[in-house]
Amino acid sequence: MNQSGGLKTDRQDLIRSHLYANGFSTIQDIADAVGASLATVRRDLQLLQEAGAIDRVHGGARIAEGSSVELAFQEREKRQLAAKRAIANAAYERLSPRTAIFLDAGTTVLQLAKLIRINPMPLRIFTNGLIVAQEFMNVPNLDVVLLGGQLRSENASLVGPQAEAMLETIWFDQLFLGASAVSGDGAIYSVDSAEASLNRKMLTRSSNRFVLADSSKFGTTATYKVAPLNSAKLITDADLSKEWRAQLGELGVETIFSDQGAKS
Repeated sequence: MNQSGGLKTDRQDLIRSHLYANGFSTIQDIADAVGASLATVRRDLQLLQEAGAIDRVHGGARIAEGSSVELAFQEREKRQLAAKRAIANAAYERLSPRTAIFLDAGTTVLQLAKLIRINPMPLRIFTNGLIVAQEFMNVPNLDVVLLGGQLRSENASLVGPQAEAMLETIWFDQLFLGASAVSGDGAIYSVDSAEASLNRKMLTRSSNRFVLADSSKFGTTATYKVAPLNSAKLITDADLSKEWRAQLGELGVETIFSDQGAKS
């Protein structure tokens, strides 16, 4: 029974992903994409429509208006998920009870938030991530503060002058910051100028700074530079290439590999 339910959930996730990537699709197109019968796809579409995830249109379906941002975030969250969870484990091992920490709105940092929810300790947590903050609802021993600011829907984050002004009044024991890209120039980058600006401010307001970036982010680039990678400690996964490991050494980046755990 549970296995059947799991298969149904996986298939519905595939349908949502297909509609997000391709827009309106006929029932036949969806059936071909997910490898299911037309009758099965019709049942799944009915359930997804009832959940508000999709809209049924004559002969097919499309993503419901308003759900594309959530789905985009969910799709990014699933990428390199095993690596992100391993990085989150290494970051969790470096937390200390009764300290103040900042968690940014990235999907790797979200995995750290999920670990804190499962194994809470007394912490004062600041974040600009709406989805990160939601992880802590009704969790004991946590004092959670969400920054104010302008909503950046693409990342479910709060950014802008108000958020930056609030950071000026706070000091953190630890910052855990994600990265959209780690470019060949040894810097971390963001796809959004306001997010990059807020990330730079975060780095100036913390005693201990950690960048959480899986190996797929290295050798990529985005538009807006945040900071040199050596302005923080790096936590990444064991799949990082030998070339990048050597470059990190040349840059003087203190690097923690997720398979090293608390011993590094």
